[in-house]
Amino acid sequence: MRSGTAFTQGLRQAVDNGPAWTVEAVRQVRYHVVSSDGLFSPDNTALLTGCPDVPMNRGDRRLVVIDENVDLLYGAQVRAYFATHGIDATVVALRADETVKQWDAVSRVVDAMNSFGIDRRREPVIAIGGGVLTDIVGFAASLYRRGTPYIRIPTTLIGLVDAGVGVKTGVNYELGKNRLGTYAPATVTFLDRSFLRTLPLRHVSNGLAEILKMALIRSEDLFNLLESHGAAVRADRLQGTSRELATASNAIIAESIHLMLEELQPNLWESTLERCVDYGHTFSPTLEMHALPELLHGEAVVIDMALTTALATLRGDVAEAQAERVYAVIRALGLPLWNDVLHDTTLLEDALRDTVRHRDGQQRLPLPMGIGRHRFVNDVTPAELRDAARLLSEHAGTQAGAAAAPVRERVSA
Repeated sequence: MRSGTAFTQGLRQAVDNGPAWTVEAVRQVRYHVVSSDGLFSPDNTALLTGCPDVPMNRGDRRLVVIDENVDLLYGAQVRAYFATHGIDATVVALRADETVKQWDAVSRVVDAMNSFGIDRRREPVIAIGGGVLTDIVGFAASLYRRGTPYIRIPTTLIGLVDAGVGVKTGVNYELGKNRLGTYAPATVTFLDRSFLRTLPLRHVSNGLAEILKMALIRSEDLFNLLESHGAAVRADRLQGTSRELATASNAIIAESIHLMLEELQPNLWESTLERCVDYGHTFSPTLEMHALPELLHGEAVVIDMALTTALATLRGDVAEAQAERVYAVIRALGLPLWNDVLHDTTLLEDALRDTVRHRDGQQRLPLPMGIGRHRFVNDVTPAELRDAARLLSEHAGTQAGAAAAPVRERVSA
């Protein structure tokens, strides 16, 4: 009876060989990234009116999930802010670090959402914390009632420039980094650099690693800025306490976020698996999980970048002088070149095999070309990984450096 129906908007019916339908639909995505320092100052209304898609009015309710460490430092201020503006806030403190970034943490957030009795569309969950916390809350929100809006307020540098501006959520599963997850953009991410005042310098460095990633693959100008001002900006925790530091900090943050969004926006769902923002994320997931809790995420990423810089040097894509500049900036930013897990080069081979599975049967490995450019390769061999690890060990001054002589000769040949 319906064989003559004319379907529209991508729905087609075939009747030649029996009933069959093909459904095509496009989901519109819209999310915001809003910068506002001093977000929880009583006179700052950005959280109330700064995003037109999730306004907050006196008498509204909000479930707030906050990292327990952030709660110790800022919890009283957060609660006072909501009380001042007449928002009925239920605050749940959650431990959030890589060692507990598991399903149990997601379940705790889901339990809190269920107990709160969230109205599905008009009561977004607010996540306040680092990238681990916002990943956990985002994952829980994406599952609860098949999708509940949420707001991110990152309190770490890596949250501001990386985890807070994309659409991925997730938790670890066994030894798989972010093996369980979804694509679920927060309605809005509020960026507040004032949180960085109390951030340990190691965690400032952790975020600078992701900024360095964008510099090495996309922007020599950003690299030059990190080379000239990175150490001072790190010591200042990107607070801009002088005119020069303010100019440098503003440029570093804005450029790294813009470059990241420029790469993500046309490929949010990763339909294209050649992603230059995966630089530093080929070997680091395996290294990070095997070294837990020794390595932070950005530290694992920068070791991956150092290793692939050595690999690109062996291939002739990065000059030795350029590699030395890269290693010098890594050190100046307070980041490691090496971790002892690299002594087991079979781990690198395992990581590459897992990456191939993750990238649909190919390596799709982004490698730097000089500084600020990149290319993708699919032919990295275990022997090359061993040579790159030996070369990097020499630069890092590890005991394995003595084994690097043959590699050094080949580089100079």
